[in-house]
Amino acid sequence: MLLSPLPTAASWTHRGVRVGFEVLFAGAGRLRGRTSAREDGSIWYVGYDITVDADWATESVHAVNSTVSGDLEVVLTRSPDGRWTVNGVARPDLDGCRDVDFESSAVTNTLPVHRLPFVPGTAVDVPAAFVQAEDLTVVRLEQRYTLTSSGEHGHVFHYESATFDFECELTFDASGLVLDYPGIATRDR
Repeated sequence: MLLSPLPTAASWTHRGVRVGFEVLFAGAGRLRGRTSAREDGSIWYVGYDITVDADWATESVHAVNSTVSGDLEVVLTRSPDGRWTVNGVARPDLDGCRDVDFESSAVTNTLPVHRLPFVPGTAVDVPAAFVQAEDLTVVRLEQRYTLTSSGEHGHVFHYESATFDFECELTFDASGLVLDYPGIATRDR
């Protein structure tokens, strides 16, 4: 799938599961952003700095979070052969994942969309290293994308996560950034 270049900056309003705001600054092989939100009575922010290779597979992630309880930090790395570490500790449960996915972000859904050759109606399994918002715990996320429509101005994928028993229709712009993530976030800019 041919996608337009990412804009250098974008933003989303988060509504539904949480109330908040997210910003993204994108450059060659790098996605930097932050989400500030209120969710289930907790207030937090998560900042992320993701580097990807030429195929949009995650190479490294540095994330910080701040809550009323204090600040946390996590560093993830993925070797060229697909082995992950979290804060320097090997995580074989994440091996085979090519992407990071942040609970706090609408941005990280762009990673597989940029990389995989989706065919309309064909389901593609895309497991990811999933970073939880409140405590930066990292778990394996089983997820699947199925292209349902595609055009000059955007793309729609049926998204499924067996890990969270969740599914929805994700709408992406021509650059592969989420425009609408039902119950989560809507693109502002």
